[in-house]
Amino acid sequence: MAEKEKLRLDKYLWAIRLFKTRSLASEACTNNKVKNKGINAKAAKPVSIGEQYEVKTETKKWLIEVTGLLHNRVQYAEAIKNYSDLTPEEESEKLKPTAFVFQTGKRQSKQGRPTKKQKRDLEDFME
Repeated sequence: MAEKEKLRLDKYLWAIRLFKTRSLASEACTNNKVKNKGINAKAAKPVSIGEQYEVKTETKKWLIEVTGLLHNRVQYAEAIKNYSDLTPEEESEKLKPTAFVFQTGKRQSKQGRPTKKQKRDLEDFME
């Protein structure tokens, strides 16, 4: 059973769905995007419960603590039970979408489809 408890860092990051593929998780470790206690972590490093990792993905800078070990990729609802997200609030707020910056009633370019009224107005304008 002790052999089953060893889990590679890249496999863990892939299993908890921080990365889409295991090779992307491994590449992140190689490119120094994953740190443990301020030190760059290698892909083959064994993961233990209670450890904290700083992970930089394309969209977010994560600070996670390992609460459970996952050997296989599972659905998101199950995956989030195996880590706790300790990311500071200001980092999380950077991700909030800003589709409608001002409440003027106008859409920003390339933000969703026009409404029926907007289509009718456009057709009336073009005639």
